[in-house]
Amino acid sequence: MARDRWFETVAIAQERAKKRLPKAVYSALLAGSEKGLTYSDNVEAFAELGFEPHVIGATEKRDLSTTVLGQEISLPVVISPTGVQAVHPDGEVAVARAAAARGTAMGLSSFGSKPIEDVVAANPKTFFQIYWLGGRDAIAERAERARAAGAVGLIATTDWSFSHGRDWGSPKIPEKMDMLTAIKMSPQGIVRPSWFLEWAKTFRPPNLTAPNQGPRGEDGPPFFAAYGEWMGTPPPTWEDIAWLREFWGGPFMLKGVMRVDDAKRAVDAGVTAISVSNHGGNNLDGTPATIRALPAIADAVGSQIEVLLDGGIRRGSDVVKALALGARAVMIGRAYLWGLAANGQAGVENVLDILHGGIDSALRGLGKSSVHDLSRDDVLMQPGFSRGLGGSW
Repeated sequence: MARDRWFETVAIAQERAKKRLPKAVYSALLAGSEKGLTYSDNVEAFAELGFEPHVIGATEKRDLSTTVLGQEISLPVVISPTGVQAVHPDGEVAVARAAAARGTAMGLSSFGSKPIEDVVAANPKTFFQIYWLGGRDAIAERAERARAAGAVGLIATTDWSFSHGRDWGSPKIPEKMDMLTAIKMSPQGIVRPSWFLEWAKTFRPPNLTAPNQGPRGEDGPPFFAAYGEWMGTPPPTWEDIAWLREFWGGPFMLKGVMRVDDAKRAVDAGVTAISVSNHGGNNLDGTPATIRALPAIADAVGSQIEVLLDGGIRRGSDVVKALALGARAVMIGRAYLWGLAANGQAGVENVLDILHGGIDSALRGLGKSSVHDLSRDDVLMQPGFSRGLGGSW
């Protein structure tokens, strides 16, 4: 990797992404719903947690590997599914390759810009994420396509309201990216020449269709058409989740759990795993940070299913704090998108290396030989930090 494109922290990757991306594209990555209270708390809550390090007992080597949904991964960090990756022409394929190169799993959004067949080819450890959109028959068709492509797990996401109500304003997302739209938006791209030229080399604009929403080989519906169908689909019931879990038959994650009672219902529905998630602050603003909700949920169901966390991960030490409070692994979203924007596949690898190094360093400071040795005793948590939503513990 060229030294001038290498970065030492996720914060620097974010700075590079901001300088490289058109304003509307960067804003779409950054902002949370309404005032951004949840988005901010997701990040800032980690600073309220401290460590209780040992000065003697550090081991020479440390094991960062674990398993998620039956897949062995080299570090407890998984790529979270994110849609419409207009930050780089290679999109999810570049991310999948980076994850494979660093020995971890890839989550692909059903609103992603690349076909699942291409993503699985780049990383066999791919989980396909699905929204409750179009009813059981349509959902079953998408799940079967994912199965045929070789997806090794299914992620059902139910915590998304797609709020455009942002106090600082929402970027305008075009309904489709045709030649006329590209011309109208060209002033934003021209002032970001490296991003503009990267796309110009492909002789095509960013893909705003959802190729995984339709049959293989088709572009799929435009993003807003798929969004409109989602808005018109009645929300799922717990019976629907149980049905999808049984239909899929393999490793199954429910993403978006923030309450203890919902976590227990997920266990009853037969899920393999849950992700404690508030959709990166893009759902209901005012929801606490995921790291605050994690301890109660892990205590309630962590012995029965895998518990993951996503939201606010920016450092390896954040990952270690989540693991100490009961998570098996974390999922990252904005962090790898900033890396992708900054330097393509190499930028995503760079982000994963930063997190790997931070996890290893924290384990050494805590005197632990493995991520599986972490416990609540390794974290300094002040009274009132946790939020036991939907039940006490």
